[in-house]
Amino acid sequence: MKLQKRIAAGLILSMSCIGVMGQRGVKAQTIVLDDKGKTQRFDGIGVVNGGGATSVLLKDYPEQQRREIMDLVYKPKFGASVSALLVEIPGDGNSTQGSMPSHSHYRGDYNYMRGYTWWVLREAKSRNHMLTLDATAWSAPGWIGGGQFWSQDAVDYYISWLQGLRKVHGLELDAIGCRNEKGESWDFAKWLKRDLVANGFEKVLLHGFDNWPKSKLDFVKAFRQDPGLGKALDVVSGHTFYSVPVTAEQRALVESLGKPIWNSEDHVYKRGFDVLISIVECFNKNYIESGVTKIVNWYDIAGVYPMEPYSCDPATILAREPWSGNYTVREALWGYAHYGQFTEAGWRYLSSACTMLEGGGSVVALKSPSGDYSVIIETKDAKAPQILRFDLKKGMIRKSLCVWKSDSLAQFVRQADIVPRGSHYELTLEPHAVYSLSTTTGQQKGRFADVPASRPFPMPYADDFEGYGQPAQWGYLPHYTADICGAFELVERPDRQGTCIRQVVGQPTISWAPDWHHYTILGDSAWADYEVSADVWLNPQDEAAVMGHVCDVGTGYGIIAKGYYLKIDGKGNCTLVITRGKKDKKKATGDAEQQALIAVGKDTEEGGERVMDSVRIDGLRACEWHNVKLRFEGNTITGYVDGKAVVTASGSQYRRGMAGLLATKDRNRVSTPYFDNLRVTPLGTSPDTMPALWQGVQPLYAVGR
Repeated sequence: MKLQKRIAAGLILSMSCIGVMGQRGVKAQTIVLDDKGKTQRFDGIGVVNGGGATSVLLKDYPEQQRREIMDLVYKPKFGASVSALLVEIPGDGNSTQGSMPSHSHYRGDYNYMRGYTWWVLREAKSRNHMLTLDATAWSAPGWIGGGQFWSQDAVDYYISWLQGLRKVHGLELDAIGCRNEKGESWDFAKWLKRDLVANGFEKVLLHGFDNWPKSKLDFVKAFRQDPGLGKALDVVSGHTFYSVPVTAEQRALVESLGKPIWNSEDHVYKRGFDVLISIVECFNKNYIESGVTKIVNWYDIAGVYPMEPYSCDPATILAREPWSGNYTVREALWGYAHYGQFTEAGWRYLSSACTMLEGGGSVVALKSPSGDYSVIIETKDAKAPQILRFDLKKGMIRKSLCVWKSDSLAQFVRQADIVPRGSHYELTLEPHAVYSLSTTTGQQKGRFADVPASRPFPMPYADDFEGYGQPAQWGYLPHYTADICGAFELVERPDRQGTCIRQVVGQPTISWAPDWHHYTILGDSAWADYEVSADVWLNPQDEAAVMGHVCDVGTGYGIIAKGYYLKIDGKGNCTLVITRGKKDKKKATGDAEQQALIAVGKDTEEGGERVMDSVRIDGLRACEWHNVKLRFEGNTITGYVDGKAVVTASGSQYRRGMAGLLATKDRNRVSTPYFDNLRVTPLGTSPDTMPALWQGVQPLYAVGR
């Protein structure tokens, strides 16, 4: 009896999806599935990891949750199941949320264990051997080209990164870009292509120039006048074709040259179901309107603090609590799944079946080399139900199709299969929904039970940096810190008495975004009354600080903090400073403190910093350890050096916020101080060391590889 009920239910569901029952007067739109007409290679859909330290907190998750998160994004036919990954080649400078350490901080320096990007590439590729790997730089170390990126130095820099990826991590890149969103250099493209071939990377496709304005593809006209440029660039690439499509003239010219068009970064900044359907609309329209055959969206996994820019909306998963193991899957992930679980790079678009729908929405069809095919449909702009009639031309298989649907009520839910009636079948579409049809099998809505509950950042907090073993196995990165600019790495103490961290970038970077001082943050933006302290060792000419009540780190293009810092230098000066982000100077109110900041903030690149109190301290010298502490109690801010209160001020501008460490920057130099024994303590308590906090967290790398 139960079996009969299930069969009956399936038949009812099937009739609701197939045919025109109950849709009197609705004319069907015909979609022709024909692999004998025009087709184009599908190069995949996927995500960017980088363009900021987008996943810096993911590295600190317990191994079980870290593995689950990566499975949900990269494991085939489980979650997002993306077919393409583009990573940032780390360059020490801020490139949206933060910075990632370069493999080459200075000329002649090569270390292929720094940072977590190598780990992301390895873990993603291990889950899907068909995943395509792409990369490009946002920022770069300041030694390159004497501060000019378009140089032979940058070519050598790229080649050395590829060599490290191959020799140390056993991975091959499929493609590389010239640089992210920083104009173009025809000479650079030619130099890079020449040296890719000369160094055994002839299979790595070169794309350019990855810009976003309306003029982003104007350079393709030069292919006729400059054959060398056309020979160097294997792929024409740009950003944000979702909002600014390729022109008909540009598309025709590129296609006449036999080059594909790739979207190396699109943006879908939405929430809820709207982000899911908009991702599918983005992917569909990229091909229909612009002929784009590979689309990657920024970005994949939000392993960043909630306070940081773009900490939620673009990502598939929020992974912002490594101390608890909690993570959240966003609806965005299932937008990728509607493509990723039904296609693979190397399939072909069936152009006759890729079109906008008459009643609102879009449809794209792709076929595999083995003969299977998939159809992806979205009805975002539809106002009423629509009927699609699919006509199968000779050569298209007649197998039954699975159907997966998402709407605002439920995401990625399997429907009744469709069985073609001879050479055609019909599907009734609801407005504001997504459908994936496929002759392939094995799709699933992957999930994991018992995701740990959310809890606040642990307080009190302490790290003496002695529990890391060999720093290389952690990518030289301490737990829970998020570098906003520069690189705060695990190193040997200058007195050789153990391990500490150091800001190691000694000169301004070739930045993607406007710079400020180099700093790193950790903690909880809700913290109010607390003390933050660290032992500081200054090199001659260094200035270093501890930060507190940090409540903003910039907009994503600009990194000036809002908060307070207590700074010391080797000449005995100690200074308590309040700083504000440049953007807020346009939002002045009658508040006296805000007006004072505007009055003294004559240099906008300095963020409107104001000295609240200062003192000269005898015995405060470079090349020795000094303890520096900031204390917040109500509106009273007190600075301590070596246990003695030395400065104080009243500050109500920022009443709560995170902690941090800072190394000052000027036009030509960045301080490279050492920090040890970092502590954040609620008032009235003693700091704890918390080894249990990191139990279950596994190193990123095997030392000695």
